[in-house]
Amino acid sequence: MFNLTKELRTIARDAGAAIMDIYNSASDIEIELKGDDSPLTKADKAANDVICAGLEALEVKYPIISEENKLLPYEERKVFTHCWMVDPLDGTKEFIKKNGEFTVNIALIEQNEVVLGVVYAPALDEMYWAEKDKGAFSFINGEETKLTASQFTMKDSGLRVVCSRSHLNDETQAFVDALAEPELVAKGSSLKFLILANKGADVYPRIAPTMEWDTAAAQIILEEAGGEVVQYKTSEKVIYNKEDLLNPFFVARGTLVDA
Repeated sequence: MFNLTKELRTIARDAGAAIMDIYNSASDIEIELKGDDSPLTKADKAANDVICAGLEALEVKYPIISEENKLLPYEERKVFTHCWMVDPLDGTKEFIKKNGEFTVNIALIEQNEVVLGVVYAPALDEMYWAEKDKGAFSFINGEETKLTASQFTMKDSGLRVVCSRSHLNDETQAFVDALAEPELVAKGSSLKFLILANKGADVYPRIAPTMEWDTAAAQIILEEAGGEVVQYKTSEKVIYNKEDLLNPFFVARGTLVDA
């Protein structure tokens, strides 16, 4: 699996390079709207082409579920023992805003659970990865670091709460208001998970829609750093390749300890 992780990091970097070519060359980024009115750019398509070609060239062959590919019917997907879960450009709104907070996400799903994930932030040149039971790591400014999430209780004062730059609704605000003197941390895309994995924040409530490809790769990184991603209503683990690829509302957090 180590070699596979290394190969995925190369694919993610190549996809990131394709994104940055468009990011740096376009004064006005050309935008289309998908069926749900979410934005789509040439960079999404270019990165998806690079990732799909890279995954198909690997020695291991698994089906690819990508935000930008035609979705396979559940009757086909439900028999997958393994599959790739890909978001070629997570944080398209951040890309359009040119704030650098967008990522390439590639995850391997085994029996509905994420077992390997790579997240690359090309504008920041930050690479993150994790493999189940092998730990989580980053490579930033030429230095490889093992990631460890913060430890806390929900009663602690001053918890650092990650909020999206593009999404903040009344229910999320209520979650925040129930905490003692919370400190809000704004971050875009799957970087919200990674700041948790690197002790930069404590909790990220996502009481709003996301898709499986938005979260899969970053979830395993946070989990291997000692955190977790649980459903908001039930506290059960978030799983993948469901019949409906829409995620339940969830709370991502570092290491929750007994008070």
